[in-house]
Amino acid sequence: MKIDKINLNGKTDKIEILDNIISAKINKKLVSSLLYKVNANYKGRKAKTKQKNEIIGSTSKIYAQKGTGNARHASRKAPIFVGGGIAHGPKGENNYKIRKINKSEKKKSISSLITEKNNEKNLMIFSDFTSEITKTKEMNKILEKFKAKNSLIILDKLSKEKIFRSVKNIPNVKVTDVNHFSSYDVVKFKKIIFTETSLRELEKKYA
Repeated sequence: MKIDKINLNGKTDKIEILDNIISAKINKKLVSSLLYKVNANYKGRKAKTKQKNEIIGSTSKIYAQKGTGNARHASRKAPIFVGGGIAHGPKGENNYKIRKINKSEKKKSISSLITEKNNEKNLMIFSDFTSEITKTKEMNKILEKFKAKNSLIILDKLSKEKIFRSVKNIPNVKVTDVNHFSSYDVVKFKKIIFTETSLRELEKKYA
């Protein structure tokens, strides 16, 4: 399938792209399932309380079983005592279940989302950045020109070196590469921007 490629002067040209990237089947159920897994894995579980067996202290019986008039107790480590263990508390990351994401599931969901962005006219292909842009103000003007102030910019290595410094402080814009973006990123930002080379790199992964 052919799609427009834009240079910084606004001139357009046509480039051929694999159909399984920008005209794939849109599977919202798969995307929803994957986003749930990504979110759940991202949160993590860091809270942890000590169980009864993790409290440091004597294990001897605190007083006689009978004859004191008090209830029967064995250890000060019991959850009912101040300083004792916590019953059924959070156990930290070691006991947290990581939800597995299959490679094919990830690829299909990203293809589905990119196709949807293309249908909504929110997918843009730029020519590679050959000259360095160091000023944030200059990069901001380029994004304003193409109405891309809320965008995920997926760059090839050379283009990233040329413009990364000028983009990193612009709000609502994320710069990344083909190997480090997820379905969550594609959903989060309104527009998706590739360079021609980064798109070819994606084609190699999805071929």
